[in-house]
Amino acid sequence: MTIQAPGGLDIEALRRAIEERDLETMLGFYADDAEILTVDRNTPPSSPQVLRGKAEISGHLGDVFGREMTHRVENEVVGDGRLSFTEACEYPDGTKVLGAVTCELRDGRISRQIEVQAWDE
Repeated sequence: MTIQAPGGLDIEALRRAIEERDLETMLGFYADDAEILTVDRNTPPSSPQVLRGKAEISGHLGDVFGREMTHRVENEVVGDGRLSFTEACEYPDGTKVLGAVTCELRDGRISRQIEVQAWDE
């Protein structure tokens, strides 16, 4: 079944792109001027990692999707102009990463994404 967020973003296609590490499809979900902010141990809230535009986002996602790890999208919540979900990842050695992702949507595309992630250490 196709689940769409307001504005037409296909959540099931987004899930497949993340879980299958499909960079080209994933980039199609972002607006040209999209921004991603990431907060984790190395980039705290006072100094988050900020990616602006598809070129920077492509480089980042290419790195992440190029790693030998699994991705699982869970706990989706859809609202007016927003989408949130968790992303559970695992490396072959058992190291786990959990991300809480909130996306602002504009015209069926992600215009701003905030991710807070925690890693096994």
